[in-house]
Amino acid sequence: MAFQLSPGVNVSEIDLTTIVPAVATSVGAFAGPFAWGPTREIVTISDEIRLVDRFGRPDTNNYEHWFTAANFLAYSNNLRVVRAANTTSTFNATANGSGVLIENEDDYENNHEDASNTAFGPFAARWPGALGNSIRVSICPSANAFSSNVTAQHAHTANALNYLVDSTTVINVDASGGANIASYVYPGDFVSVDGGVSFKRVASVNAAAIVVATAFTANVAAGTAITRKWQYADNLGVAPGTSDFVAGRGGSGDELHVIVLDEDGLFSGTANTILERYSFVSKASDAKDSFGNTNFYKNVINQRSGYIWWMAHQPGALNWGNTSTSTFTSIATPFTASFTAGADGTIGNAELITAYDQFADADSVDVSLVISGPAGQTLATHLISNIAEVRKDCLVFLSPEKADCVYNAGNESSDIIEYRDLLTSTSYAVMDSNWKYQFDKYNDTYRWVPLNGDVAGLCVRTDLERDPWFSPGGLNRGIIKNVIKLAWNPTKANRDDLYVKGINPIVSFPGEGTVLFGDKTLLAKPSAFDRINVRRLFIVVEKAIARAARFSLFEFNDQFTRAQFVNLVEPYLRDVAGRRGITDFRVVCDETNNTQEVIDRNEFIGDIYIKPVRSINFIQLNFVAVRSGVSFEEVVGQF
Repeated sequence: MAFQLSPGVNVSEIDLTTIVPAVATSVGAFAGPFAWGPTREIVTISDEIRLVDRFGRPDTNNYEHWFTAANFLAYSNNLRVVRAANTTSTFNATANGSGVLIENEDDYENNHEDASNTAFGPFAARWPGALGNSIRVSICPSANAFSSNVTAQHAHTANALNYLVDSTTVINVDASGGANIASYVYPGDFVSVDGGVSFKRVASVNAAAIVVATAFTANVAAGTAITRKWQYADNLGVAPGTSDFVAGRGGSGDELHVIVLDEDGLFSGTANTILERYSFVSKASDAKDSFGNTNFYKNVINQRSGYIWWMAHQPGALNWGNTSTSTFTSIATPFTASFTAGADGTIGNAELITAYDQFADADSVDVSLVISGPAGQTLATHLISNIAEVRKDCLVFLSPEKADCVYNAGNESSDIIEYRDLLTSTSYAVMDSNWKYQFDKYNDTYRWVPLNGDVAGLCVRTDLERDPWFSPGGLNRGIIKNVIKLAWNPTKANRDDLYVKGINPIVSFPGEGTVLFGDKTLLAKPSAFDRINVRRLFIVVEKAIARAARFSLFEFNDQFTRAQFVNLVEPYLRDVAGRRGITDFRVVCDETNNTQEVIDRNEFIGDIYIKPVRSINFIQLNFVAVRSGVSFEEVVGQF
């Protein structure tokens, strides 16, 4: 009771309602060599559409990894993905054709946002990889760049146009005296010689001629005016000018347009598709739109674009980035650049290991199912020894190597077992026996893909339909999706050989589908932990109780704290027992295990005894023929 100087009532509260929190059991973790997206950064993906949007489509270099991730997402909506990258040979494409590595948003903000690396031009591809070479950017920085009378700007106005021949696509220009029409007309622009009635796209231009994509219908006399407009003028309609925000502060000429184009069609599937457009954004660093959001073109692009980073102002933009009181440099020339120098780099075990190590710290990253993709011994061993065995709260899912089961008729079982024998004995890993054949709709072909993404997905399905301590195998929960055929279909003898080694067969049964027909971990010794459901039961229980126990840290190790811990854990375990996860349990946390010596070491001990449930792996059915006249009571129990 609080100290009082006179009689009164003091009210205090003691909270004994704390419960063991629920923990995530279905969070996948995956790393692979994707064509797009940030590198060495964890990104949460909810479905295949988001996978394409963030990491690009599958290609011939990464489809095995890509479809492993996509197959997991057929069962789950929570996959944490890291893109692997080679930091010496992977580059972002840039406007100036000098490759640069911008790994992720943090890398950009720390090393590039200040425009100190001007060698790369105004923009760089958002993410590293050759896919960025498909990007083209065009800036319209002024009204004159939007449209103009070329003849009026030409040094030889009277002789600017000598003639137009309708049988060709060439507008011949008088270039005497050093005049250069290429200073005023640009490939991709549209030009007109009839006062803007009809426009033709410029295919190329040199000092003395404009080549248009299609011919005009009639010859035009010398001296006829040539007008041009920016190639994307019709997409935006109105020329940039001065925004209301800047005009109100005494500035002028701040607006510009930016177009982001899929020049080769690698993002959209169609060449020259406009991916993004930014209209009437501002050159002023403090500019705001009508909603009070930043309208500074650098910020708008960096915040909204999925394809480019701003790197620097275009050449000649002397005071761009000043405040809104400025009269901004007017540039009459559009800036257009096709990105180059993007490169994917070589991805091997070292790069994949670095990427997977993003998941190594259990305190900072919560994952439950580590999906290996097409992993060889080196990577598989690392995932087991350096991630799962260290974290103690997740399972690694493995498949055999492709050569062991795809087009390896007659040798599948022995070669798969040989591969398994190279791996460590552990209850924190699960290995299947197969690859599947599936359709790649993005490239209109068929692919062989490892099945570990599907097997991890079956654990998610089990969590949704029942609980983690139920087996993911069998005809109830173990049906695998999107299988055209298996690389091989193990016989009963094959399945026996595999199962002894802790390898879970995947089998196609006529009329019943493709099934995970096992539920073993890679633990070699006989133990309850050689079963997936038991290992997952303990992962869930250990994680949940450990998380709840953290609230006892820095409290006193006395009877009250110990009783509070017991009262916290026992209802949770009763709930697990009620949901068929355990058959019995006992919690001991008293003076018998918290002796004075333990207390003096600032320790606290809770002993939790659990009897896990076991899944049925073998069924014996005895059919007994009984003679007429013999009662069943006479023979029951005799055999």
